[in-house]
Amino acid sequence: MKQTLLAAALVALPLAAQAEPVAYTLDNSHSQILFSYNHLGYSTTWGMFSGFGGDIQFDQEDPANSSVSVSFPVRSMFTGWEGRFEHFMSADFFGAGEDEMVTFTSTAIEVTGETTANITGDLTLNGITKPVTLAATLNQAGDHPMEGKPWAGFDATTTLVRSEFELGMFAPFVSDEVKVHISIEAMQATDTDS
Repeated sequence: MKQTLLAAALVALPLAAQAEPVAYTLDNSHSQILFSYNHLGYSTTWGMFSGFGGDIQFDQEDPANSSVSVSFPVRSMFTGWEGRFEHFMSADFFGAGEDEMVTFTSTAIEVTGETTANITGDLTLNGITKPVTLAATLNQAGDHPMEGKPWAGFDATTTLVRSEFELGMFAPFVSDEVKVHISIEAMQATDTDS
C-alpha cells in the first residue's frame, strides 16, 4: 500500500510543478494607466501614468493562483498641461516629493469567466492604503510574434473615490469618483530578469 501511495505521489509531482505560477515582467513600453474625471459638468479630463514596472506571477491553468505587484512615482503622472500637473503635485492634492510612490499589491483573485477575473489588492496612494478591486480581462497569452517568448496582455478597470485618499479638493463640483482604465503587457521573465 505504501509503495502504491509513493508511486502516485511521484507521478503527481510533475503535474504539481506545472501548476506553479510563472514569473512575468511588465513591458513598460506597452503598459498604461489612464484616469478620467468630470470637470464641473463641462468636460471629461484625462491623465495617464506610463513607463512603469511591475511583476506578475501568472498561472494560466489556475488564474486564481496568480498575483500582481506594481509601483511607480506619483510624479510620473502625465496630464498634458504643466499647470494641472503642478497643481496635482501641490499641497492641494498630493504634495508629492520626488520619491513618493503609488503601489498596488494583489491579495486575492476571483475568476469570473474564461478570460475575466476580479483582482483585489491593496492600493497605496497619497500615503493611504485601501483595498481596491480591478475588473480584469486577459486579452491574449502566447508567444510574442516578434520577441519569440511567452507574452500576456491584460486590461482592467476600477473606480476610485479620491476623497478616500485625502485628494478630495473641489468635490463634488469636480467629481469625487475617478475612473481608471489599465492596459498592460507582460513578458515571461528570464533568469537575468530576476
